[in-house]
Amino acid sequence: MAKTQAPYHCDECGWTTLKWAGRCGECQSWGTVVEVAAPTARSKQVKAVVPLGEGVARPITEFSGEDSGHQPTGVGEFDRVLGGGVVPGAVILLSGEPGVGKSTLLLDVAAKVAANNKTVLYVSAEESAGQVHLRATRTGGLHERLLLANDMDLGVVLGHIQSNKPDLVVIDSVQTLSSGLIDGSAGGVAQVREVAATLIRVAKETTVPIILVGHVTKDGQVAGPRTLEHLVDVVCQFEGDRQTALRFVRALKNRFGPTDEVGCFEMSGDGILEVPDPSGLFRSGSGEPVSGTCTTIALEGRRALPVEVQALVVPSGAPQPRRVVNGVESSRVAMLLAVLERRAGIPLSSADVYVSTVGGIRLHEPGADLAIALAIASAAKDIPLSNTTVAIGEISLAGEIRTVSQLAQRTNEATRLGFDMIIDQSRTNIKTAITDAFSTSPQKQKKPDF
Repeated sequence: MAKTQAPYHCDECGWTTLKWAGRCGECQSWGTVVEVAAPTARSKQVKAVVPLGEGVARPITEFSGEDSGHQPTGVGEFDRVLGGGVVPGAVILLSGEPGVGKSTLLLDVAAKVAANNKTVLYVSAEESAGQVHLRATRTGGLHERLLLANDMDLGVVLGHIQSNKPDLVVIDSVQTLSSGLIDGSAGGVAQVREVAATLIRVAKETTVPIILVGHVTKDGQVAGPRTLEHLVDVVCQFEGDRQTALRFVRALKNRFGPTDEVGCFEMSGDGILEVPDPSGLFRSGSGEPVSGTCTTIALEGRRALPVEVQALVVPSGAPQPRRVVNGVESSRVAMLLAVLERRAGIPLSSADVYVSTVGGIRLHEPGADLAIALAIASAAKDIPLSNTTVAIGEISLAGEIRTVSQLAQRTNEATRLGFDMIIDQSRTNIKTAITDAFSTSPQKQKKPDF
């Protein structure tokens, strides 16, 4: 008989070791290595089993995909991210930081599906039934076809699914369920793997779609073993800043649809609201032109969104002037400041520079370089740009303006919103772009002194 081992596992990444360690050797997390009983036995040869009945392999042409189409949930932005709705038998994992609104979103989805004359089972393992009822009352999600259960045992949840035969199952959350067949507390690596594997098997056998809520670590990764993301069909991330009401849903993995779609939502006192046209969320809306502002067209997934960039340049007597950014990358701003001073002749080394976006959105793509540079130049020269000017382009260290992806889509969106002057790679360099942008300024008598 082989010796029974009791290895130690890391709750964060699943790293195993024969000896206990205070710090994980893989993810370097402290206090996450716990003992998990994992008896091993001498490997045995697996015997072949001849499939019978429906298990016999058949030509792929004999199968039909008519029953595997997307079924809309009633929440348009959520369906947009999923590719048109949920697929029968699919398992969807929705992750996000605590308090971002995952439970509120899924309760709204469950209520919309129940209102479509379908049975929905909502399993809340984190909150009591009374707390979920209060949220449903506030958001208008009360419906007779919406069944509510408050259990943390996997066997009881499977019993609810078997007895009620729902059309959709929502489990909040997968880290709080536990199986009696596995030793260890809920949320451990072995428990999460067993719970997820069992729910996936049930979803495939009954063709009932299941939505799982997943916790995240302090680094923003899904808590538990990495195999959890590999097992499920769809992985969605629900993100947003607590200081703002805007929320985004992104698909990180989708076996049945695209992964470049973004759903926009807004948190309010009455729940979560869809934002089908977020074109006005990231602009200040001021009537008079103000120096230090410039608008760009950013891509969030497949959406082209107008985003206003604001800059403030203040003379400083400190040996190391301040560089404060919000919503943009500090390294790109530092590069653009160097390009503006060297290639455009705008002195910025002795001034404090502040750059921020409107609405709390974060710009990570290089297509916003030109708008950031024009906003800084406008603030440094105190020359406001026209409200109908938009800048789209990437700036190189040589001061050249490069083209960006999906330029036609960005240009069409800018034209639809009423921007009549589009500054892009046709200006060839940053100095020409600044000159052309200032030529349409309401203060035409003030010209840049390069």
